[in-house]
Amino acid sequence: MTAQASQAPNFDPSFVDNLTPNVAVQFLDRVATSGSKEAFRYPRGEAWESVTWSQVGDLVEKLAAGLLSLGLQSEQRVGIVSGTRYEWILADLAIMCAAGATTTVYPSTNSEDTAYILGDSESKVVFAEDDEQIAKLKEHKAELPHVGKVVTFDGTVDGDWVIGLDDLAKLGEAYLADHAGVVEETARSIAPDQLATLIYTSGTTGRPKGVRLLHRSWVYEGTAIQVQDILHEDDLQFLWLPMAHSFGKVLLSAQLACGFATAVDGRVEKIVDNCAIVKPTFMGAAPRIFEKAHSRIVMMQAAEGGAKEKIFNKAFEVGIKVDKLKLEGKSVPFMLNLQHGLFDKLVFSKVRARFGGRVRFFISGSAALNSEIAEFFHAAGILILEGYGMTENSAGATVNHPSRYKIGSVGHALPGSEVKIGENDEVMLRGPHIMAGYHNLPEETAKTLTSDGWLHTGDKGSLDADGFLTITGRIKDLFKTSGGKYVAPTAIESKFKAICPYTSQFLVFGSERNFVVALITLDPDAMAAWAEENGMAGKSYTEIVTSDAVKTMVGGYVDELNSRLNRWETIKKWEILDHDLTIESGELTPSMKVKRNVVEGNNKARIDAFYS
Repeated sequence: MTAQASQAPNFDPSFVDNLTPNVAVQFLDRVATSGSKEAFRYPRGEAWESVTWSQVGDLVEKLAAGLLSLGLQSEQRVGIVSGTRYEWILADLAIMCAAGATTTVYPSTNSEDTAYILGDSESKVVFAEDDEQIAKLKEHKAELPHVGKVVTFDGTVDGDWVIGLDDLAKLGEAYLADHAGVVEETARSIAPDQLATLIYTSGTTGRPKGVRLLHRSWVYEGTAIQVQDILHEDDLQFLWLPMAHSFGKVLLSAQLACGFATAVDGRVEKIVDNCAIVKPTFMGAAPRIFEKAHSRIVMMQAAEGGAKEKIFNKAFEVGIKVDKLKLEGKSVPFMLNLQHGLFDKLVFSKVRARFGGRVRFFISGSAALNSEIAEFFHAAGILILEGYGMTENSAGATVNHPSRYKIGSVGHALPGSEVKIGENDEVMLRGPHIMAGYHNLPEETAKTLTSDGWLHTGDKGSLDADGFLTITGRIKDLFKTSGGKYVAPTAIESKFKAICPYTSQFLVFGSERNFVVALITLDPDAMAAWAEENGMAGKSYTEIVTSDAVKTMVGGYVDELNSRLNRWETIKKWEILDHDLTIESGELTPSMKVKRNVVEGNNKARIDAFYS
């Protein structure tokens, strides 16, 4: 039996029949429509520089012509090995306009995997951020026979294999002098089903797989957001997400469709500071960002203590009560409303100010967001719209709408696409956003895509009577205890993160065992603040998190978690690791997802000892 979601309410899906043919034309049309308006702003030292759509259009034309002058042919791949920055977007738009296909590589990817991705994709040109990324390419140059030229943003040029972005623009200027109008002509020749992007999934096991995404997929994604009237030209996005990830890329598609401006800075440690300066109206983020912000706010108030902490706690008690009444369609009693207004001035306005004070909503994706954290921010007047998708469907499959949302769900299917629940409660997707397949992996493609166009997601979920989708975890992550009880680890892990403000990661294990155990890592920033308050200032992270005082503190939170779980789910034994998980250690993907199998493998002896 399968249950199928209806189309997103109130939206005519026929727009799919009239999509702009490709990303390049979508960009050129945006330049023509919004020429003098701001397109991007980006940091230069301590200041922010701003550029209009016309300025971006002029530069992209030169860079695209530069690629054409290097002999780039239709659908040939061009790699970008860089963090999120304005130049990344310029490079991607130039590749689109030259009819190439962008191959994305995270800057944190090691040299071997970088060489594998660029070799497997047969990339002809590579944009490399700096000398660190250039060194990876030089180390494996013999394995990259297709790479004819490297274009660097900040690195050292050699006048031969490695040139600068300005050098590419000059090549383009010279090419345009002899081939006037070639970029627009090339752009308008691109068919909707031509390859636009090759994104290699960082994966939690084995070699990364190249996901083939077409021009129509990105155009559809942006247009599906635009027709919902969620975002407009007067919005301002703050973009920090990795552009090598589909979540970051789909936000660029939305910008081309809707015409808003974007402030770009990929430095994760600067997110909150940048929000206060930029004052965005919306931002996309992974749940870890909201978890950290929630923890920071809660701990700051706990450190204040006394009357301030009591006011803070009472404010959120009132805020959540008011939210509950409103979401149920009930009126708010006069005195409660009065209290809420007072607490909004005293508490909630300060929480909103941390993000610049103008945020209309955040979009959360790439992993599950805990409902309690969403409710916390909602009580403070900050709406987090959770969405769902994966690289294989160009990032966006479902999303909540600002005027129609359910906290805990990931919303409705995008207009013009479908969601259904298949066997074993697997979420399945179909629509213009679905990939063309895995690069050079026909057998993997056949396993993932059905003959009638449905994508197997590997996620377990359910649809309610109103068509809202809820994700309950990865099917492969569900495990059964030796007592025959099923456990969904991600649901338990998410609950703990909402309870304990010091958590970085909480990982649950117990497959075919007689009870459930957990490995815990604590957030370094949060623990530094805890140490200051508890007489351990100046001690190392390892000393702090392995201390008896911290074990006792964390134990209290585990007890609270267990009080909310079924008996067979409760955590019987646990341990705090002496280090946090990182991308560099290989235990996190670049999009901050935990590589559960790697963590389990690295800690096999520790986990086995729980049961000995």
